[in-house]
Amino acid sequence: MTAKPISYRLRRAMFILGFILPTFILFCFLTAYPLLKGLYISFFKWSGYSGNMKFIGIDNYKRLFQDEIIRTAIFNDYFLVIGKVVLILIIATFLAVALTRLNIKRSSLFRVILFFPNLISVVVIGVLWRYIYNPSDIGFLNAFLSLFTNEAVTTVWLGQTNTAMWSILAPAVWAGIGFYMILLMAAIMNIPESLYEASNIDGASRWHQFKHITIPLIWEQMKVSIIHIVITTLNGSFIIIWLMTEGGPDNSTQVMGSYLYQIGFKQYHMGYASAIGVLILVLTLTTSLILNRLMKRDAVQM
Repeated sequence: MTAKPISYRLRRAMFILGFILPTFILFCFLTAYPLLKGLYISFFKWSGYSGNMKFIGIDNYKRLFQDEIIRTAIFNDYFLVIGKVVLILIIATFLAVALTRLNIKRSSLFRVILFFPNLISVVVIGVLWRYIYNPSDIGFLNAFLSLFTNEAVTTVWLGQTNTAMWSILAPAVWAGIGFYMILLMAAIMNIPESLYEASNIDGASRWHQFKHITIPLIWEQMKVSIIHIVITTLNGSFIIIWLMTEGGPDNSTQVMGSYLYQIGFKQYHMGYASAIGVLILVLTLTTSLILNRLMKRDAVQM
């Protein structure tokens, strides 16, 4: 076989490089450089607004292990991760199966309604749920609970350490169900109908169809959903926290993102805030890799 001319291989390499190089440059500029810069700043004592940067080595990282609020923030982050993974996956899977396999009338309307929270700004969600949790008689939740009691319910849902995180979990779950429901619906609709018809002939119940056909064949989409929930929660739960409680009461609802914002942009300790950012990155990568390993299973062929 005659070797291809060098000019052809060169043109092919240049063509491929033309697609890869711009993306790689953007990645370095928008992702790699900020990460490395943040890591660099984490070794300094710096306000973030002056040219005076004092090198302190790993002191910021030593402070992480001594900071009680960091421990609370990590616990709260993983509380949200576990709560969202369990509740969102259960509810989203149930709704996806119901709207695809149970022949519910006007299922398209239900899809739009359930997906609607994903179209709302996080700011609007925070304001809406703060109104729901309002401790006065204008709060929807207390007003609803008061219908079943002799006295008016005036629980301060976001102002008590024993209820604040649970109160934040509810809107976090509510806002995410629709998106993952659509992902799982797409996976379920891709399953050949012949598999369900064959199982019906064999006398399989809907539960056995769900357990032995639906779940194995949508497992990859479920795994992607779980990893996505973990990453977005560990990196993005700051917004809903800051809108609803700003980390209070008494730092009981702090997550790593909100604590980073408070330390860096409220107290002007940018070096320590950068160390918190590095910790978030390490925990996110570690958690994702561990979950990916634990959920690894052979792909099911259709």
